Amino acid sequence: MPPDRFAAILAQTNSHRARHGCGAYPFDDGSLLGVVAAAVRPKRILELGCALGYTANWMAYGAPDATVDTIDMDPEHVRLAQENAVKFGHGDRIRVHTGRFDDVLPTLTPGYDLAFFDGSSPTTRYLDAFHRLLSPRGALFSANLHFRDCETAAYRKALFEGGQWLSAHLCEDSETALSIRL
Repeated sequence: MPPDRFAAILAQTNSHRARHGCGAYPFDDGSLLGVVAAAVRPKRILELGCALGYTANWMAYGAPDATVDTIDMDPEHVRLAQENAVKFGHGDRIRVHTGRFDDVLPTLTPGYDLAFFDGSSPTTRYLDAFHRLLSPRGALFSANLHFRDCETAAYRKALFEGGQWLSAHLCEDSETALSIRL
């Protein structure tokens, strides 16, 4: 396996979580997001769940012509994510929004080509927001689908049975899915 070009951010996030006692769990396979971004060739990317910027940097790397809007409610995470974006040469293309998803999402303009959800438990409110914000045929990468709460179950059902998305699981454990907005 080739080395992870953003391993320093991954290590920093894991160390930060241990010290800070927060829920900043990074999606472990950032390179997969970089490959998805390279394949989709987006101009605009939306991410819910920034932590310290590991996946935002991977997506920015995979899609060098894209801008990334990413959201985190913790001001310390936002500060560190912005620092990491600058450190790895993506500071002019990654914009980190501070706030709750429900507060920031209504302020965003539709037209995203790729979205990534990794912000704890997915809800149908977020899925509705993705449907509004993604362009037709836009790609949605959803993590945390293994959670057993009712909201995640409703999100999974809407993704796979609701008729608005063409979806496939990416892993045998059904934790992640890639979907296309129909």
